[in-house]
Formats: sequence, structure tokens, C-alpha cells
Amino acid sequence: MIQPVAIIGAGPFGLSTAAHLRARGIPVRVFGEPMVSWRDHMPAKMLLKSTPVASSLDAPQQGHTLADYCDAAGIKRLVTDEDIIPVETFIAYGEWFQQKLVPELEQVRVVSVDRRSGGGFELKLDSGELFTARAVVVATGLHGLAHLPAELNAVPDGPAPTGPVSHSSQHHDLTRYAGKDLIVVGAGQSALETAVLAAEAGAQVRVVSRGRGKVAFGAPPWDQPRLRPESPFGRAWSLWALSYYPHSYRRLPAGARHYLVRRVLGPLGAWWLRDRFEGKVQVIEVDRIVGTDADGGSPTLRVRTFGGQTEKLAADHVIAATGYRVDIAAMDFLGPELRTRVAVSRGTPRLGAGYVSSVPGLYFTGLPAAASYGPVMRFVCGTEFASPRLARHLAAAHG
Repeated sequence: MIQPVAIIGAGPFGLSTAAHLRARGIPVRVFGEPMVSWRDHMPAKMLLKSTPVASSLDAPQQGHTLADYCDAAGIKRLVTDEDIIPVETFIAYGEWFQQKLVPELEQVRVVSVDRRSGGGFELKLDSGELFTARAVVVATGLHGLAHLPAELNAVPDGPAPTGPVSHSSQHHDLTRYAGKDLIVVGAGQSALETAVLAAEAGAQVRVVSRGRGKVAFGAPPWDQPRLRPESPFGRAWSLWALSYYPHSYRRLPAGARHYLVRRVLGPLGAWWLRDRFEGKVQVIEVDRIVGTDADGGSPTLRVRTFGGQTEKLAADHVIAATGYRVDIAAMDFLGPELRTRVAVSRGTPRLGAGYVSSVPGLYFTGLPAAASYGPVMRFVCGTEFASPRLARHLAAAHG
């Protein structure tokens, strides 16, 4: 009996990879709740920053794009750069994609993955089942990777919506802060849209941006330069190269790769968010946050101004929209021995051709692959490059 391939995660990258493997006739078992990060860890009424062309899951056959879903669901087609995608529509699209192309999805959790002495991997599920897979694809998305800087860690128990400080990934319903004084730390889309949604829910909101993270918004589609090549992220030679030639990215020096992942397509609000933000949310720019106190249960930020002064900012709650940091040590479902065998660069797995790690048969896709294949792996449109290549490599190596 041919051992199946195990895919851990049922977000865009997991579902797209599963569809490509199934199309090749490779037995696959896929674990996780479909689109769970988008459904449970994104705020209600959020709108996607990505354009429709950058928001389709890659499939091995035609008929499964976001526009195809809109046609099937009988809703307005989302196809132009001026069309804005509600998160609820995107979640429904992902679930539709799963039902059509990955119908055998198993909504159980993988507890552990370990190498077998005779080859392959042994997986344990929270149902108690043990089984062997010939290869494992880690497609867990943002799960477990929320980053809270040490200077914002106000309590030993960590961030929580009911505590003094939380992470933006912990919020689906921002109406809990109606009538509250709220600080949002960050200057990217997550911070700015969280601030807007909280303000529209009745909170008094201040955004605290640090260092070079100035609050800014992108240009609308009609103001994009026309003499540069198009990419899913805008018109620029650099964006075009990173979008369509990520296979060359992993040959760059490690320092350059990590820098580009952080800085390319960095903190910038969507063009359509500006009118909802300006005049409704106060912006405070500081050199850095020194620390956070939580005496009495309410947080106070100690900040260093650009003039070198230390000031205190008090609030009822602080939301840290401080992004995500890949660290294989946080992927505790991978057994300790397996984790130590994965070659890493600054905590992220170093991947070779076809998204395989230094452990044969162990693959990573999505955000954990960004340090090897570039910023495009942070976005849904990265499935177009990653999924067929991973499937082809796995088929050749384990066929």
C-alpha cells in the first residue's frame, strides 16, 4: 500500500498544494479546519488589501478562481484593481475551493510528527490515530507565529484580548472596545485597519508608529505608473521580479533575503482606507517603545520621542499589530529530534528546490518559505508559484 502525503493546514497554501497533488494521483491526507486563520483571527468586516488578481488559490485546472466562485455564488464579480474583497467573501471562496477540490479534508489536529527509522514520518492526530506518511507538507500559515516584542509584554501570561495587551491576530470582534481608550501599535495594513474598525465600533483610538514605520497609504489604481510592468502588488520592476521569478531568490545572501522579506511590501495602508482613517484616528510617531507597565490592569506605554524624551501613554488596552515571525521552535507539533535536523536561517527553514527542507520528505510552504523564496510567499498569489513546483518535486522524489 502506498503511504499518503500528509498536509498540515487547510488555508490557501495547504488547499492549493493538496489540489495539485490530487491532480497527479498522489494519495493525500489533509488536516485542519478550512480557512481557520482567516475566519477566527481576522477582524469581522475586514477588507483584503490584495487585489482580486492576487487573491485566487492556484488550482491544477481552470474554473476555481475568485471570479469563478463569484459566478457560482451569484455575487458581484471581483476582477478589477478597484474591486475590494470582503474577508467574508474570501473565506467563503476558500471553503468553496476546498469542497470542490479537497473534499476529503479531515478537520482534526496533528499533535506530533516524527521521523521513522525505516523512512517516512509517523503522525499522531488528536483523535488518537497513528499513521505513516511518506512525506509531510507544513502549510500552517500564521498559526503560532504572532510576534509580540519584548517591550510590549506587559504580563507573564502573555497577550490576551481581556488583558492589558493583545496581538491583532487575537481579534475577530472589535466591538468589545466600544467606549474604550485603545492604542494600536504598528503602521502596516493590519494596524491601520484594526484601528479604523475599532474606531467605527465606538472606541477612541490612537495609532503608535515606531522608528521608520511612518503611517502612509498606497496610491489608488488609477494613479499607478503606466510605464512599469504589472505585478499582483503594483507596477514596479522589483515587484514584478519578486512575483514571477522567486526561484532565484533563495540564491541571494541570507542577509539580503531576510531584509527583503521585511522591507518589500512593508508597512503601507491600502488606498481605500485613507478616507476612513484620516480625521478619525490619532497618530503618534515615536522613536521606540521602551517598555509597558500594567499596574491596576490597564497598560501604560513608555516611549522615547524623536527628541530623546521619555513619555507615558496610558490606555484601557493596547493591541500590538506587530506582525509575525517564523520560528521553527514554535512549531511544536514537529518532534524535538525532527526540529533539530531542519537546517534554519534565523529560525526559518532553509529550503531547496521544490520547497523541500534539509530533511528529505519534509516540505514547507506559505509564510515559512518566504525567507527562501521571497515576499510573494506572504500572499495568496504565492500559491501560483509554490504549489505546482512543490507537487512536481514531491512526485519526482517520492514517485
